[in-house]
Amino acid sequence: MAKPVKIIRSAFAPVKALFVSDSSAGVLLILVAAAAMLAANSPFYGEYRDLFYGSLAWTPIAKLDNLHLWINDGLMAIFFFVVGLEVKRELIAGQLSTPEQRRLPAIAAVAGMAAPAIVYLMVTGGNPEYTRGWAIPAATDIAFAMGVLGLLGTRVPASLRLFLLTVAIVDDIGAVVIIALFYTANIKMMWIVVSLVVLGVMIGMNRMKVSSIWPYILMALVLWFTVLNSGVHATIAGVVAALTVPMRRRDGNSLLEKLEHQLAPWSAYLIVPVFGFANAGVSLAGVGLDGVFAALPLGIAAGLVVGKQVGIFSIIWIVDKIGFAKRPPNANWTEIWGISILCGIGFTMSLFIGELAFEGQRELIERAKIGILLGSAISAVMGYVILRLTTDRPNAQVG
Repeated sequence: MAKPVKIIRSAFAPVKALFVSDSSAGVLLILVAAAAMLAANSPFYGEYRDLFYGSLAWTPIAKLDNLHLWINDGLMAIFFFVVGLEVKRELIAGQLSTPEQRRLPAIAAVAGMAAPAIVYLMVTGGNPEYTRGWAIPAATDIAFAMGVLGLLGTRVPASLRLFLLTVAIVDDIGAVVIIALFYTANIKMMWIVVSLVVLGVMIGMNRMKVSSIWPYILMALVLWFTVLNSGVHATIAGVVAALTVPMRRRDGNSLLEKLEHQLAPWSAYLIVPVFGFANAGVSLAGVGLDGVFAALPLGIAAGLVVGKQVGIFSIIWIVDKIGFAKRPPNANWTEIWGISILCGIGFTMSLFIGELAFEGQRELIERAKIGILLGSAISAVMGYVILRLTTDRPNAQVG
């Protein structure tokens, strides 16, 4: 009897590892994406659509007149606030705090954003209708990627786990810059000026070493409202506000890191899953192979699957050979290739950019979702299989 029990436990060990590790947020995201697709392809599709896109009976902000807008422009501002806190911590006291630490992740992230955009534009043939979607395959979803990585337990070298995390952080910075520069609506200068004044107040609070977090939270809400009305996407306010939060209180105790730890679980286990459920659902009714392999979804999928791995792996190989930056230690080239493929899992940020790129064009947004889900699924399976077959480090220490 003991032997069958042992076999069953061994079979379910990877699943157990997922839910007791940092990868559990990624697993939740995978389940949410599946649930959204089921809802969108069930008899309840009408109710699913009405829940998020139906007009609200009452809203305190006229611009946000449905639940989908409140999620994408409101809740996601908190997600971006957490991203901003993480970026600041890593730049000042973390894995990106020195030029040597920043060099390889920065180069890899830039190449991993440029190559998918090029592949996308090549596949879509320069069609002006699709041009605004060039940045959709440029982003990596760290929670999703880490969820897949969690299936491998400790087989993957700790250096590659750290590399994936740092590339994703730089990737997030690039995505924020792209949203701010390329996906802004009609700019309203009066609101821009008011936003700058509010930001100036927050910077002043930082300079005066205001140690209570509540003034920053209140001013962040004001900044969000002013940016929302300025034409710049409201989520940018989350990142900018986070950068004004001091690292430490006057007494030397942590402020930024404490706030990040308090908000991160809410972001990972509530905000991002809610966003995923609201945005990942796409009806496949009437969508045949011609629809799946149309230029737009195919361009996005190719950007994620081909562009990401080619861009990241190639630049790592080049800079390592010329001595500009060294590849992650204790990792062979096949393992680096596998990690490069996992970077092609684009979900949260890709869906978000897709909504911005084709705002008001529901059909194009739905096609973009097909490409995102297809490319992410292929990258996840392909990356997992390669790493599973080529890594053999059962006793490796997780860093």
